[in-house]
Parts: sequence; structure tokens; C-alpha cells
Amino acid sequence: QEMAHARASRTAPTLARRGRRNVAAEASAAASPAPWKNPDARLVLEDGSVWPGVGFGAKGTRVAEVVFNTALTGYQEILTDPSYAGQFVVYTQPHIGNVGINEDDMESKTAYLGGIIIREQTKVVSNYRSEKPLGDYMQQQDVVGISEIDTRGLTLRLRETGSLVGVLCTDDTKTDEELIEQAKSWSILGKDLISEVTVDEGYEWKDSTGEEWEFAQEDLKAPAGSLNLVAYDFGIKQNIMRRLASYGCSIRVVPASFPAEKVLEMNPDGVLFSNGPGDPSAVPYAVENAKQIVGKVPVLGICMGHQVLGQAFGGTTFKLKFGHHGGNHPVRHLPTGRVEISSQNHNYAVDPETLPDGVEVTHINLNDGTCAGMAYPAMNAMSIQYHPEASPGPHDSDCSFGDFVQMMVEFKKGK
Repeated sequence: QEMAHARASRTAPTLARRGRRNVAAEASAAASPAPWKNPDARLVLEDGSVWPGVGFGAKGTRVAEVVFNTALTGYQEILTDPSYAGQFVVYTQPHIGNVGINEDDMESKTAYLGGIIIREQTKVVSNYRSEKPLGDYMQQQDVVGISEIDTRGLTLRLRETGSLVGVLCTDDTKTDEELIEQAKSWSILGKDLISEVTVDEGYEWKDSTGEEWEFAQEDLKAPAGSLNLVAYDFGIKQNIMRRLASYGCSIRVVPASFPAEKVLEMNPDGVLFSNGPGDPSAVPYAVENAKQIVGKVPVLGICMGHQVLGQAFGGTTFKLKFGHHGGNHPVRHLPTGRVEISSQNHNYAVDPETLPDGVEVTHINLNDGTCAGMAYPAMNAMSIQYHPEASPGPHDSDCSFGDFVQMMVEFKKGK
């Protein structure tokens, strides 16, 4: 009994100390924030589904078309691509934000897309070129973001149903029913989004790709600044202009509605119809300008520009089920059989059955067989549905710039 009493006497203070430590630990845990964030934002789709997540970037409520992008790198270039105006981008790459944001990789001065949807925002930024975290940039640009979303499940849904209209919301006073109705009442069809992203006034562009990143084919280049190119800004990416400058072009950028007759008065060696957002059938003014220019000087159309030229040739466009967005789309160059892994971002395509005689389909998308490139040799015209500057993406298609430059060189010789 004495021994038991002694053990109990020694144990009691130990248990008391343990009890005090447990109470202190519980109090500390209650005072410290959890290492995770609770859902405070929603993505609501027009099909009635609600996807709760964690908001970052700007606050508010936005409505847009939801598309997915399968690129593994280049989230900043995607974020700043004006072609995404009117859309939310679902990144299938699960970790976003790991290299931060830097000025050199911007594709435009403004982020025009409605918002981004990701699985996880990386907690640590690690890159020698980083200037600010992703969330800070999005807040400055008024872009809403949502993380902790099952992006794999969401992508599968979009593949099955096609692109859906969605609402991103950080306002907990709005009901799911209100947001579903907002999504159902909005459509991107027939919207002229080019007018929202184009410049107000023209400007000169002379910057080429930085020396450390240069990869142009020397035999396809013209002497620096020797070719005068006019570029219609439908939402043009800066790296398209850098690539053309690297191939020898001095570039004058003009607004999307700039009159064709004024372009021709500049006596250009070629005209570019750039990439851009929205429905190509909603920009008849761009098609009319293209009609007046085609056949007078060499022309190149990229993405939206390809669709504008398709209509100028006499063809029509149609909307794809969920579009092509990513840096891994295989394209075949029909004249040679060459296969390019391309960077793509578009929701519409040219219907090759509606093109007149003389227009050749030069490229096809090997995933679905859609028209990915055209040539009209008699009119010195060529176009591609994807992004040869590949920012982000592989460089397989960079030769398209060289082909266009050589077309301009030959045209200039005959002036």
C-alpha cells in the first residue's frame, strides 16, 4: 500500500502537467488558423451543377463560357492571351502559380479573360524571373480565380456536354438558383468580342524575340526591318509580333475596324489578320476589310484571322463542341505529310465544304479532322487555325512565319 501510494503521489503531478499541456495545446490550436482554407467561392454552371472552391485574385461575380486548356506550361501566357475574352479557363495542369508572374512573358498589357479555375494554387513561388505571385497579379487585373476544384471531373463534363456557360462568384449573399439563372441567360454566340480587346489607335512594333530565346530558321528570314507589315489587332499576342519581327518585319498595328483602303495606302508588303476572341460570324466589318485586301498584297490569317479569311474567301464557320485549347494538338501539313504538334486556342472552325475552288486546305487537325490551315495561291493568301508562335507550346509550326515572309519577299520583288 505504501508503494502504491508513493507511485500515485509521483504520477499525480505528471498527469496534472500533461493536462495543462493538453489544455494549452487546444487553446493554441483554437487561436491559430487552420492550414487549409474553407470554400468561399463557387463555380455554377448552366446545367445546374455547383462546384465550391477557394477564391483568389479579385472578388465579385463574373459570367463567361467555360473551356479547358491542356497545356502543361505557360499559365501566364494563357492568362494574358486576349483570345480568352468572354471565357473562364480550366487548367488541367493541377499545380498553377509555381513560377509566379513576370513582365517578359505577357501576351498583352491586360488580362481579358473572365477568370481561371484550377485544382491547386502553389503555395511557394520559385523562379528567378518571378516578379509577383499569381494571386496578386490577378487582383490587380480584376480577374477572379477559384482553386480546390476537381478540374479532372469538370474537364470530363465539358468534354461530354460541350462548353458550358458558368458563373464564378465570391459573394455568399447570392443563391445558387440566382447564379444558375444568370448562367442560363448568357451566351457567347453572336458576340463581337474583338471590339473589346483591340487597340484604340495604331502603333509601331519593332521588338523581336530575345536573343536567348531565338530559334528562327535563318534561310527563311528576311533582312531585319526590310518588310513592311500591317497587322490587324483582333486581340493580337505580343509573341506573334516578336516572331514576325525576328523574321525581318517592321510592323504597324492597326485597330480591328481600320478601313482597308487606308491599309492599302500604307503600301504594305503584307497584311496580318491576327488571333482574337469570340464568334467570327459576329465581325462582318473585319470580313469586309479582308475581302478588299485579299489579292492585292500577301495576307496571313492566324486563328480568328484564319476564320475571317475563310469568310472573305466565301466560306462559313461553325462552333466546335468544346474547342481546341492546349499545347499538344497534332496537325498534318497535307502537301508534305509533315506532322506538327501545335498550340491551339479556338472554339470555331472553317467549314471546308463551303470554300470555293482555288482555296486549298493545307492543314488538318488529326484529333477531329477539322480544317487547320488554308492557302489561296492565286491571291497570295495563307492561314492557319492555330498559334505558330506557340506561347506556350512547341515550336514545330514556327516555319509558317518563314513561309509567309518568303511570300512577301517574292511579292516585293515584283512590285
